[in-house]
This record gives sequence, structure tokens and C-alpha cells, in this order.
Amino acid sequence: MNRIAVTAVVAVGQLALVGLGVAPQLSARLTGDTYLMAVAPLDPIDPFRGAYVSLDYPDLRHESSDSSDATGLGALDDGEEGDVYIILVRQGDVWAADEWNRERPADGPYLACDDRSWQIRCGIESWFLPQDDAAATEDLLRDGAVAEVRIDGRGNAALVDVRAP
Repeated sequence: MNRIAVTAVVAVGQLALVGLGVAPQLSARLTGDTYLMAVAPLDPIDPFRGAYVSLDYPDLRHESSDSSDATGLGALDDGEEGDVYIILVRQGDVWAADEWNRERPADGPYLACDDRSWQIRCGIESWFLPQDDAAATEDLLRDGAVAEVRIDGRGNAALVDVRAP
């Protein structure tokens, strides 16, 4: 096989891997429905990662989490780790967690999350923004804000915007 063919095969393979890596976020952005969720700041700007805000979703926390000092989504303490599905229910203008399951729900809005690390991850935890907007966004979050999240039919979620309610 000549060099050009090998280079083309390697390039196509790398493009396919990148596509697989961003497919859930892309699917949510392109085909998902929009849901508003209450958010609060969790972590300020990190000098190593740039201007971003780690977001906390108080209405998505698991009921077993201590609400007095809990941050993040909590944990599903069933001795397992892997996929977690958070079924959503409408509460006024925003959506909140109704129940947490290990099996994918048949229908209805839900978030497909993962608890294989120390924290449950749903793909909507960080909001990256220009350095100039970071302080204003933190002030907005302290005053109360909502996150606009797009969720596709498989529970893949993408954070689209953070704004005042």
C-alpha cells in the first residue's frame, strides 16, 4: 500500500473517532428538545482550564444527598457504578429529577449520566465562556439562573445557555 493510501486511512480513522467522541453532544444539540433547569455556581474560574463555571443543579440531586452542604448531583448508593438515568418532571417553569434508575426509561424526558468516577457526570456540568463574561456570569448564577439544556431521545444532554429566569 502506498503512503498516500495509508495516510488517508489513518486520517479517516481519526475523523471517525472524533465523530464518535462528540456524537452525544451533537445529537442533543441538533435533535434534542429544550428544557430549563435551575442552576447555581459550584466552582469559580480555574486558571488551568480557563474561564468556565462548574454548575450545580440543586433540583437534580438524589434524595439521599445531604441538602445542607451537598454539591453536585449526589450518588445512587446501590453498590453499582455505570449508567444512571435521571427521569425529569416539570416543576413550574423548570425541570427537576423525579427518580433515578440504572435502566434506560422507555420514554419521557431523562438524562443519561455516568457515575463511574467520583462524581456523577451528565455532560452539562461546565459552562465555558470568554474571560470577560466570567465575572458577570458568576454574579448571575448567585442571583438565581436557569440553564437551557437540550436533551435528545437517548438522554444525551448539551448545555446551550445560562441566563436569568
